[in-house]
Amino acid sequence: MFNGQPLACFQPFIDTATGRIAGVEALGRLRHDDGTLTSVGPLFAEHQLPVAALRELDREIRDNALARFAEAPADWFLSLNMSPRWMTRLKPGQQLPSLEQLARHRVDPARVVFEIVELSGDNQRLAEVVHGYRQAGARVAVDDFGAGYSQLDRVLALQPDILKLDMRLFQAAAKGGPSSEVVKALALMAEKTGCWIIAEGVETEAELQFALECGARYVQGYLFAAAEPGFFAADAFVAPFARLRQTYVRNKLAERSRLMQLRGELVELMARLQGWAQAGGVAAQLPDMTAYPWMLRFYQCDRHGTQLTPNLDWRRGGWQLDDSYVGHNWSWRPYFYQLLAEGWDERRLILSNTYRDATTNQYCLTAGQFFDHGQRLLLIDVDAATL
Repeated sequence: MFNGQPLACFQPFIDTATGRIAGVEALGRLRHDDGTLTSVGPLFAEHQLPVAALRELDREIRDNALARFAEAPADWFLSLNMSPRWMTRLKPGQQLPSLEQLARHRVDPARVVFEIVELSGDNQRLAEVVHGYRQAGARVAVDDFGAGYSQLDRVLALQPDILKLDMRLFQAAAKGGPSSEVVKALALMAEKTGCWIIAEGVETEAELQFALECGARYVQGYLFAAAEPGFFAADAFVAPFARLRQTYVRNKLAERSRLMQLRGELVELMARLQGWAQAGGVAAQLPDMTAYPWMLRFYQCDRHGTQLTPNLDWRRGGWQLDDSYVGHNWSWRPYFYQLLAEGWDERRLILSNTYRDATTNQYCLTAGQFFDHGQRLLLIDVDAATL
């Protein structure tokens, strides 16, 4: 039926805290007469192939992985891909074949992660199977998280222990732009639900740095190793990972240093603009902003968040007035109640997190500080791209 001998190859998961291999994913391959290996993945996309033959191939590869996992270090885990196509065909109460395989090969379920692949399958039926895995002591992962709404639905239904970020989405997000914020939001959601994040498809240093930015517990990809028939030494990647992690730390320190410099410049600018406002706020007396290339605009609100003055935008070396936001209330925005909580009593400058402005579509930060005995609030929008 299939041209080649089925076997499992193993791609390592690197623990971002230690750089050591924490486990491996079993990936199906066919070994041909000339010794070359090809992935079985495309076969499962061939709808004309008999379902029974594909199911048997899947189990044969899993058997091969479990038989050889005895050679791996005792603290590693094994991730096994599980297709919802097979799982949802099981009868209610039926003994799970995958757990029978574990018992036959004497593999502790606590060392196994069942990784739910594909978007097919009924979530309610899958949840019943997942319950059986958990009762046995195994963990559950959802693959390709972020690939579609159905995955969010699946996460809510299965409550997995591990989420694997969709590789295509992750690699696009590592280049920046809107997808970057989406993936960070998905990673934050995973953190809040107690899931560990695995970033797969890590092929470049930039992608590794983005994985660390997202708080990934494990990384997997060609930057370290492809899937191989044998096992790497547990510490094979400790030294190169340490160098790459140090580069990430240096970059974050440089970013932090730039932010601290910005804060110092904002303190100086706040003093100038507050002085201008208290002196009557005459437009002709506004200072030149050439020394502050990150400056977008500033405006004033009352202590309840209602905008008192027009926006004064710094564009192409000059000031432009926009009064369309006068009277709008911004108290609902995160940076405003952060200001009330942290800046009201001490009148100190508060700098928001980066966000995307809905009106201009720019990535911004907003700095704010109360003045005039706490009755007015001066807000400065900063172009995050310049940082």
